[in-house]
Amino acid sequence: MIAKQFAHVRHWVFDLDNTLYHPSARLFDQIEVRMTQFVMDALGVDQAEADHLRQHYWHTYGTTLAGLMREHDVDPAPYLTHVHEISLEHLEHDAALATAISKLPGRKIVYTNGSAPYAERVIAARGLTGVFDAVYGVEHADFHPKPERRAFEAVFSADGVEPKTAAMFEDDTRNLAAPHAMGMQCVHVAPDATKPAPHIHHHTDDLTNFLSILIRSD
Repeated sequence: MIAKQFAHVRHWVFDLDNTLYHPSARLFDQIEVRMTQFVMDALGVDQAEADHLRQHYWHTYGTTLAGLMREHDVDPAPYLTHVHEISLEHLEHDAALATAISKLPGRKIVYTNGSAPYAERVIAARGLTGVFDAVYGVEHADFHPKPERRAFEAVFSADGVEPKTAAMFEDDTRNLAAPHAMGMQCVHVAPDATKPAPHIHHHTDDLTNFLSILIRSD
């Protein structure tokens, strides 16, 4: 039954962090530490205030970077370099996931609120190099972040994604609202399902298994 809902899909869009790897790898713990330090250094505030601002920016603008740019005119390039200089040693190659994504019919891309170079590092650490047709970071959306619709539109326009024949896989439920409104199939990838929402069509705690079901039924 699920496979029928994806029979029309020829564009497969995957988020990166906590989607193409399990959240138990806790990469974002490292990133958050570095984001806090950047905010402290850039704005001259203490750790408590930096943590408060990060949460404020995330809720208000979608990402810490967006808040720093809009409220403090921060240059995004040094920020993106700094926050993504983390260890990937907890990531492992996933041959089964690589096979499942490779067998999907059509074009496969990664779209992250992080930077494309960071995404490429994570993809390599997961053994997924060569699986995707393209990788897009926040820089490809003129630094406008998900969940803003214009961010999705910029990336989809650049890649030629037709939303009505596309599916989005994402761990942050906020980031599925715009794809749903654009006509995409929306899959929430997370260990625990959130309460039902009209912009989420499916939930899975196992991306590889979910994709394998689609492949077997293709």
